[in-house]
Amino acid sequence: MSQRANALADRLEQGARQLATLAASLSDAEWQTRVKDGRKVGVVVHHVANMYPIEIQLAQTLASGKPISGVSWDNVHEINHGHAKDQDNVTKEAALDLLKRNSEAAAAAIRALTDQQLDEAHPISLNSDAPLTCQFFIEDHALRHSYHHFARIREALKRS
Repeated sequence: MSQRANALADRLEQGARQLATLAASLSDAEWQTRVKDGRKVGVVVHHVANMYPIEIQLAQTLASGKPISGVSWDNVHEINHGHAKDQDNVTKEAALDLLKRNSEAAAAAIRALTDQQLDEAHPISLNSDAPLTCQFFIEDHALRHSYHHFARIREALKRS
């Protein structure tokens, strides 16, 4: 197993645990609090969990030596908007279960990558076709995602 891949997976799991711990501690009212973009806290927790498989699939595309093409920020916003509508009443139990399952699967997929795969650099349409490494993509998307939304949720809870 690659030490780098294992360290990336550990950091992803740490972020998912941090988000899960916060989410598990929330009251029903806090679960319904809206974050800055208008989504409910519960929807955002479920969103992070929901995106892990997509983010990992894209990272695996890079790891296999192929570019990420045809994926735009408009696509991402469309997915997020549809998810928010579909999951508006998501329960804490369902969101936490999905977060646990999908973060574990994401970490396992990351641990399966070699150093050579992490170093694969190819154009990424989400980043203006810049040739970025698989490791960067993992760090910027799957790994960072829970930390980003943890901070947004904490901000929303302080405002409420």
